[in-house]
Amino acid sequence: MSKMEKSKKSAKVDQHETAEPDVTIGVVVGAFGVRGELKVRVETDFPERFEHLQEIWLKPRGSDGRMVKVERSKLTARGAVVKIEGCDDRDSAELLRDAEFRISRVERMELEPGRYYVSDIVGLQVYTTAGEYIGCVTDVLQYPANDVYETERGLIPATKQVVKEIDLDSRKMIIEPLDGMFE
Repeated sequence: MSKMEKSKKSAKVDQHETAEPDVTIGVVVGAFGVRGELKVRVETDFPERFEHLQEIWLKPRGSDGRMVKVERSKLTARGAVVKIEGCDDRDSAELLRDAEFRISRVERMELEPGRYYVSDIVGLQVYTTAGEYIGCVTDVLQYPANDVYETERGLIPATKQVVKEIDLDSRKMIIEPLDGMFE
Protein backbone atom coordinates (compact mmCIF):
# COMPACT_ATOMS: atom_id res chain seq x y z
CA MET A 1 0.00 0.00 0.00
CA SER A 2 2.84 2.46 0.72
CA LYS A 3 5.62 3.69 -1.51
CA MET A 4 8.88 5.14 -0.36
CA GLU A 5 10.86 8.18 -1.24
CA LYS A 6 12.38 8.30 2.19
CA SER A 7 13.70 4.90 3.10
CA LYS A 8 13.13 1.29 2.14
CA LYS A 9 13.00 0.46 5.85
CA SER A 10 10.99 2.00 8.66
CA ALA A 11 10.49 5.71 8.10
CA LYS A 12 9.48 8.12 10.81
CA VAL A 13 8.66 11.39 9.10
CA ASP A 14 8.72 14.89 10.55
CA GLN A 15 5.35 16.47 9.83
CA HIS A 16 6.62 20.07 10.12
CA GLU A 17 6.47 21.91 6.83
CA THR A 18 9.79 23.43 5.81
CA ALA A 19 10.86 25.81 3.08
CA GLU A 20 13.50 23.40 1.83
CA PRO A 21 12.78 20.05 0.17
CA ASP A 22 12.12 17.37 2.78
CA VAL A 23 11.84 14.10 0.85
CA THR A 24 15.11 12.17 0.80
CA ILE A 25 15.73 10.14 -2.36
CA GLY A 26 19.40 9.29 -1.79
CA VAL A 27 22.29 9.50 0.68
CA VAL A 28 25.96 10.00 -0.22
CA VAL A 29 27.92 7.02 1.08
CA GLY A 30 31.33 8.11 -0.21
CA ALA A 31 33.48 9.07 -3.15
CA PHE A 32 33.53 7.15 -6.43
CA GLY A 33 36.90 7.44 -8.11
CA VAL A 34 39.12 10.52 -7.99
CA ARG A 35 37.13 13.05 -10.07
CA GLY A 36 34.58 14.13 -7.45
CA GLU A 37 31.85 11.66 -8.25
CA LEU A 38 29.57 10.66 -5.38
CA LYS A 39 28.51 7.12 -4.55
CA VAL A 40 24.82 7.35 -3.55
CA ARG A 41 22.58 4.88 -1.70
CA VAL A 42 19.21 5.17 -3.42
CA GLU A 43 16.31 5.62 -0.99
CA THR A 44 13.37 5.73 -3.34
CA ASP A 45 11.14 3.19 -5.02
CA PHE A 46 11.78 5.18 -8.22
CA PRO A 47 15.53 4.89 -8.82
CA GLU A 48 15.10 5.83 -12.50
CA ARG A 49 14.74 9.44 -11.39
CA PHE A 50 18.54 9.46 -10.93
CA GLU A 51 19.03 8.89 -14.67
CA HIS A 52 17.50 12.28 -15.53
CA LEU A 53 18.68 14.58 -12.74
CA GLN A 54 19.63 18.08 -13.82
CA GLU A 55 19.67 19.67 -10.40
CA ILE A 56 18.93 18.43 -6.89
CA TRP A 57 18.78 19.77 -3.34
CA LEU A 58 21.90 18.68 -1.43
CA LYS A 59 21.63 18.67 2.37
CA PRO A 60 24.99 17.92 4.04
CA ARG A 61 24.77 16.59 7.59
CA GLY A 62 24.96 19.49 10.05
CA SER A 63 24.87 22.19 7.34
CA ASP A 64 22.33 24.14 5.37
CA GLY A 65 21.12 22.62 2.13
CA ARG A 66 21.50 24.11 -1.33
CA MET A 67 20.44 23.43 -4.90
CA VAL A 68 23.28 21.91 -6.95
CA LYS A 69 23.67 21.33 -10.67
CA VAL A 70 24.07 17.68 -11.68
CA GLU A 71 26.71 17.22 -14.38
CA ARG A 72 26.01 13.50 -14.84
CA SER A 73 24.31 10.66 -13.05
CA LYS A 74 23.95 6.94 -13.60
CA LEU A 75 22.40 3.98 -11.85
CA THR A 76 24.59 1.09 -10.78
CA ALA A 77 23.85 -2.32 -9.29
CA ARG A 78 24.48 -0.86 -5.83
CA GLY A 79 22.89 2.58 -6.14
CA ALA A 80 23.83 5.62 -8.18
CA VAL A 81 26.94 7.59 -9.09
CA VAL A 82 26.34 11.34 -9.27
CA LYS A 83 28.72 14.12 -10.34
CA ILE A 84 27.71 17.57 -9.11
CA GLU A 85 29.12 20.92 -10.15
CA GLY A 86 31.91 22.15 -7.87
CA CYS A 87 32.84 18.75 -6.51
CA ASP A 88 35.91 17.97 -8.59
CA ASP A 89 38.15 15.65 -6.55
CA ARG A 90 37.97 12.72 -4.16
CA ASP A 91 38.56 14.89 -1.06
CA SER A 92 35.61 17.16 -1.93
CA ALA A 93 33.42 14.11 -2.51
CA GLU A 94 34.42 12.56 0.84
CA LEU A 95 33.40 15.76 2.63
CA LEU A 96 29.84 15.14 1.39
CA ARG A 97 29.57 11.68 2.99
CA ASP A 98 26.12 11.31 4.66
CA ALA A 99 24.70 14.28 2.73
CA GLU A 100 21.13 13.75 1.50
CA PHE A 101 19.72 14.33 -1.96
CA ARG A 102 16.21 15.73 -1.50
CA ILE A 103 13.17 16.68 -3.51
CA SER A 104 10.03 18.58 -2.53
CA ARG A 105 6.75 16.73 -2.02
CA VAL A 106 5.33 18.16 -5.26
CA GLU A 107 8.20 16.51 -7.19
CA ARG A 108 7.26 13.01 -6.03
CA MET A 109 6.13 10.53 -8.67
CA GLU A 110 2.40 10.14 -9.13
CA LEU A 111 1.13 6.88 -7.67
CA GLU A 112 -1.63 4.64 -8.91
CA PRO A 113 -4.94 4.80 -7.00
CA GLY A 114 -4.80 3.01 -3.64
CA ARG A 115 -1.02 3.57 -3.25
CA TYR A 116 0.35 6.16 -0.80
CA TYR A 117 3.64 7.65 0.21
CA VAL A 118 4.86 6.82 3.70
CA SER A 119 5.10 10.55 4.46
CA ASP A 120 1.38 10.88 3.64
CA ILE A 121 0.39 7.95 5.91
CA VAL A 122 2.41 9.05 8.95
CA GLY A 123 0.27 11.45 10.96
CA LEU A 124 -3.12 10.10 9.85
CA GLN A 125 -5.75 9.81 12.59
CA VAL A 126 -7.05 6.23 12.76
CA TYR A 127 -10.67 5.35 13.58
CA THR A 128 -12.57 2.07 13.47
CA THR A 129 -15.66 1.66 11.29
CA ALA A 130 -17.61 1.99 14.59
CA GLY A 131 -16.08 5.43 15.18
CA GLU A 132 -13.63 4.49 17.95
CA TYR A 133 -10.43 6.55 17.90
CA ILE A 134 -7.33 4.30 17.71
CA GLY A 135 -4.59 6.91 17.51
CA CYS A 136 -2.20 8.55 15.10
CA VAL A 137 0.02 6.63 12.66
CA THR A 138 3.54 7.23 13.99
CA ASP A 139 5.53 4.97 11.68
CA VAL A 140 5.23 2.68 8.67
CA LEU A 141 7.12 -0.59 8.85
CA GLN A 142 7.74 -2.20 5.49
CA TYR A 143 7.73 -5.98 5.25
CA PRO A 144 7.66 -8.32 2.23
CA ALA A 145 4.03 -9.40 2.72
CA ASN A 146 2.56 -5.98 3.54
CA ASP A 147 3.29 -2.74 5.32
CA VAL A 148 2.33 -2.32 8.97
CA TYR A 149 1.13 0.98 10.42
CA GLU A 150 2.29 1.75 13.95
CA THR A 151 -0.05 3.63 16.31
CA GLU A 152 -0.07 4.40 20.03
CA ARG A 153 -2.44 1.45 20.61
CA GLY A 154 -0.71 -1.10 18.44
CA LEU A 155 0.15 -2.27 14.95
CA ILE A 156 -2.24 -2.24 11.99
CA PRO A 157 -1.60 -4.48 8.97
CA ALA A 158 -1.91 -2.44 5.78
CA THR A 159 -4.25 -4.85 4.03
CA LYS A 160 -7.59 -4.34 2.29
CA GLN A 161 -9.14 -6.64 4.89
CA VAL A 162 -8.25 -4.17 7.67
CA VAL A 163 -7.82 -0.72 6.08
CA LYS A 164 -11.18 0.33 4.67
CA GLU A 165 -10.53 3.95 3.77
CA ILE A 166 -7.71 6.47 3.61
CA ASP A 167 -8.69 10.11 3.22
CA LEU A 168 -5.58 12.25 2.85
CA ASP A 169 -7.58 15.49 2.65
CA SER A 170 -9.12 14.95 6.10
CA ARG A 171 -5.95 13.14 7.35
CA LYS A 172 -8.05 10.15 8.43
CA MET A 173 -7.84 6.35 8.10
CA ILE A 174 -10.80 4.03 8.76
CA ILE A 175 -10.07 0.43 9.75
CA GLU A 176 -12.00 -2.74 10.55
CA PRO A 177 -9.87 -4.27 13.31
CA LEU A 178 -9.27 -8.00 13.37
CA ASP A 179 -10.67 -9.85 16.39
CA GLY A 180 -8.42 -9.20 19.41
CA MET A 181 -6.29 -6.66 17.54
CA PHE A 182 -6.26 -4.01 20.29
CA GLU A 183 -6.96 -6.12 23.38
